[in-house]
Amino acid sequence: MESKGASSCRLLFCLLISATVLRPGLGWYTVNSAYGDTIIMPCRLDVPQNLMFGKWKYEKPDGSPVFIAFRSSTKKSVQYDDVPEYKDRLSLSENYTLSISNARISDEKRFVCMLVTEDNVFEAPTIVKVFKQPSKPEIVSKALFLETEQLKKLGDCISEDSYPDGNITWYRNGKVLHPLEGAVVIIFKKEMDPVTQLYTMTSTLEYKTTKADIQMPFTCSVTYYGPSGQKTVHSEQAVFDIYYPTEQVTIQVLPPKTAIKEGDNITLKCLGNGNPPPEEFLFYLPGQPEGIRSSNTYTLTDVRRNATGDYKCSLIDKKSMIASTAITVHYLDLSLNPSGEVTRQIGDALPVSCTISASRNATVVWMKDNIRLRSSPSFSSLHYQDAGNYVCETALQEVEGLKKRESLTLIVEGKPQIKMTKKTDPSGLSKTIICHVEGFPKPAIQWTITGSGSVINQTEESPYINGRYYSKIIISPEENVTLTCTAENQLERTVNSLNVSAISIPEHDEADEISDENREKVNDQAKLIVGIVVGLLLAALVAGVVYWLYMKKSKTASKHVNKDLGNMEENKKLEENNHKTEA
Repeated sequence: MESKGASSCRLLFCLLISATVLRPGLGWYTVNSAYGDTIIMPCRLDVPQNLMFGKWKYEKPDGSPVFIAFRSSTKKSVQYDDVPEYKDRLSLSENYTLSISNARISDEKRFVCMLVTEDNVFEAPTIVKVFKQPSKPEIVSKALFLETEQLKKLGDCISEDSYPDGNITWYRNGKVLHPLEGAVVIIFKKEMDPVTQLYTMTSTLEYKTTKADIQMPFTCSVTYYGPSGQKTVHSEQAVFDIYYPTEQVTIQVLPPKTAIKEGDNITLKCLGNGNPPPEEFLFYLPGQPEGIRSSNTYTLTDVRRNATGDYKCSLIDKKSMIASTAITVHYLDLSLNPSGEVTRQIGDALPVSCTISASRNATVVWMKDNIRLRSSPSFSSLHYQDAGNYVCETALQEVEGLKKRESLTLIVEGKPQIKMTKKTDPSGLSKTIICHVEGFPKPAIQWTITGSGSVINQTEESPYINGRYYSKIIISPEENVTLTCTAENQLERTVNSLNVSAISIPEHDEADEISDENREKVNDQAKLIVGIVVGLLLAALVAGVVYWLYMKKSKTASKHVNKDLGNMEENKKLEENNHKTEA
């Protein structure tokens, strides 16, 4: 016969093994936990007064139980079963709440809290769900470039360490990309790490790009489930270099100038609007049917006027795609005749011409001794004042730096010409003798007394202007003398003499030589006098016509006038006789 205690133990064991007594009102309970966090599972049972102990277990996939924690109600002691995967991870509180630290994917099980009395076993099951947030998605294996109208792999979007697995979505400029035959191909795959049981998701995008995708951002996102529900994480933007063929070529002239002149260096630059741009072109020069193969630039040095024309460039493999530009090389030629140093005799004629040849109208300026002339010089009879440095200068105003100039240094030579004058001082105590000399090169003047040959050194000279100057002496002769003035330059020696009476003998003085300035004043005065005389003659003519018309109208009254004049004459004669008688 078995004892009552032995019978009770066998009953409890059987209950622990096979009994599934759920407390009324308790259903399935789920605890959500993040990967790595602590899983907290309350027992959800009211502790009975006759409780012997509490125990936790989990169920294997085949339904068999695995006990993991025990706590006595009397001894207040806790025991943990030797389960390797939960070693040092369990904690059972006094109210029989079970905590599992460092949550793993393998912790996703059905756990059961069991409270045991002498005659009953109460159970409360809990389902544990573990979630692992995936890494931020990243676009890897990106294409170096995309080509228009070609389906090409754009890249892989990868998100790692997710539980459960997530879903990857591709975006173009913020809009979802959906699969499209021949244009958008998306290949998705996932892999689970056998140790961590975490998933890695990879989505490969093949994309047929167009020029509209230039600078367009592509992104991807991963959508996953967490303890609090569904979430989405986006990747960084990726922008791709889009290759597309050249559709148009253009040609430029460098450096950019408003006008090109002879002697300039110019560079032709050909550009294609494709990406990448073409690196080689064919350049066509005026008059050359064959193109010159070069990089995108072709330089011409020291261009001449014959370089004017149309310049073209084209693609090497598509010669029909061509661009052209017109280039005008401006030029300016100046020919001065005569030029350089020219010597002529006074009175000679000297025609001067400055001939201009240019690519467009040019301005011409004449200068003499750095003073601008109103017109071009022309010499029918040279004067000394015509000598000087002449410059003909021309320029194209629209072309910077295009100027030309030629110079003429004119020398007017002449043999010395002499004229002597004398003038007596108003006091009668001295006489001034002047020797006026004209010639170039400047003649040297020497005074001598004829007969004795004495040289007079005390002279006074005027400035040498326009080939003229004078030398004068002041003497007080006590007897008649003859003075000689000698002028000499490289061309000739000229002599002239003048008789001078003693100061006691009065003689006729000759007028001084009129200078060029005074001669101009005299000419101006003469012109003024002639104008006044002509004006008076015209006024007299007008007065005569008026008088003739007046007389014609007054014929009818002439008789009366004659009679009055007769009476006046008689009275006049009587008055004259009376005066004679009185005398």
